[in-house]
Amino acid sequence: MAQLVKHSAPAAPTGAPASSDIRAKGLHKNSVGLLGSSVIGLSTVAPVYCLTSTLGPTVSEVGPQMPAVFLAGFLPMLLVAFAYRELNKAVPDCGTSFTWTVKALGPRIGWMTGWGLVIATVIVLSNLAGVAAEFFYLLLGEVTGSSAVVAFGDSTVVHILTVLAFIAVATAISYRGMTATKWFQYALVGLQMTVLTAFVVMAFAKSGDGPAAAAGAEGFSLSWLDPFSVTSFAAFTAGLSLSIFIYWGWDTSLTVNEETQGSSRTPGRAAMIAIVVLVTSYVLTAVAALMFAGTGTEGLGLGNTGTADNVFAVLAEPVLGPLGPLLFLAVLASAAASLQTTFLPAARTMLAMSTYQAFPASFARVHPRWRTPGRATVAAGVATGVFYAVMAVISENVLLDTIYALGLMICFYYALTAFACVWYFRRDLTRSARDAVTKGLLPLLGAVLLSAVFLQTLTDMWDPAYGSGSAVAGVGSVFVIGVGMLLLGAVLMLVMQRRSPAFFRGEVLTRDTPVLAPED
Repeated sequence: MAQLVKHSAPAAPTGAPASSDIRAKGLHKNSVGLLGSSVIGLSTVAPVYCLTSTLGPTVSEVGPQMPAVFLAGFLPMLLVAFAYRELNKAVPDCGTSFTWTVKALGPRIGWMTGWGLVIATVIVLSNLAGVAAEFFYLLLGEVTGSSAVVAFGDSTVVHILTVLAFIAVATAISYRGMTATKWFQYALVGLQMTVLTAFVVMAFAKSGDGPAAAAGAEGFSLSWLDPFSVTSFAAFTAGLSLSIFIYWGWDTSLTVNEETQGSSRTPGRAAMIAIVVLVTSYVLTAVAALMFAGTGTEGLGLGNTGTADNVFAVLAEPVLGPLGPLLFLAVLASAAASLQTTFLPAARTMLAMSTYQAFPASFARVHPRWRTPGRATVAAGVATGVFYAVMAVISENVLLDTIYALGLMICFYYALTAFACVWYFRRDLTRSARDAVTKGLLPLLGAVLLSAVFLQTLTDMWDPAYGSGSAVAGVGSVFVIGVGMLLLGAVLMLVMQRRSPAFFRGEVLTRDTPVLAPED
């Protein structure tokens, strides 16, 4: 009889970490259960916010095949989730992708994986804060019936100040710890999922009547679920990149593993629950929106470029009638909830990187009372505020292009994590059919799919027409932002290599592989 252990360590009991060099961070243990972990994963994704900002662009890329693309985006996420689950069982560490890729593929690939996660998180935080501020004034305008309130919020100075206020509040809540986070999230996630359900039901009920008929909506067609009906491969990959973006964030359930009851198993189960809830919500909403509004380029049509960045703002009243303001509230709740939980993966990844000497030592400080990575949380908040303020002053197009660039970074670190799973467990794949499938085949398929999307997106990004249509020296702005952020990470890695040579020599977090060893 044999079992999984580190190649130079004595055999460990089933379910124990295979690595002896994993360090405790001082976080608040056992503060989150299965339900709380699932809710945190859902909250970070921000389903209502993602839908209002991507329904229009996705229809512009793939037309009525939007539900098919949402399903296609679900597949690599599910495959990668298996990698996360298996790696978390073996090495339950809050550094997740960073820690796992270091141990499987080495310190440099691991560092860049951690950087991809952190910078993607900062960009998303900035956009979430922007959406929260926008819908805050839209909601006030709906409640008060005053267009002057909306116009006041449109002022660049007022908007930026409101965004900074939202970021400060979210930072403070995250700073206070997982208990405050958990109950705050129950309320906000419950609200947005309830309103989204009401939107789907009423959109189905009203499809083909009144405004829906005027928008040129058509009845349901099975071709909507056929990805091969998309007009071109480039259009499909562009839509798939957006689809991957709307699933991003479920891995936060794994990031809080050191604070979760049953740290080696519960986070993986929570991530699976979150992904299933998400794909169900997305496909139903996509079908309902198509049946109600259609793909037309005018009026309520989802292909209307004038409303593509905020579809729910246009559909709220036609679909929900007097309950329309609830949809504004749901988007605000979605963005606010995600704004708060999205701090979790960035702060905990920086905490882990600092603990293992890959980041400055100050980021390893944990608040003695709240048991949270206080310095890393504040740093993430400051970086988010500065990034948004600078980008908002430079150009609104830059903010839109960052959303498109996010797909590149998400594919980057998810694919590397999935490859790390296959390599880390490579000597374990012949133990059983289950190990071969869940630790090898499924993660490998996910890694290959995401790598293909990464390469295709990288090629498409070069064209200035990709994203907002803006360019820098003839090169698409999305390419400049996406590749520029990754190159910045490479430069910072070289700086840290001079400051922390022990980590990059593999002396702090060792590169190891589980192997079969006698049970005794």
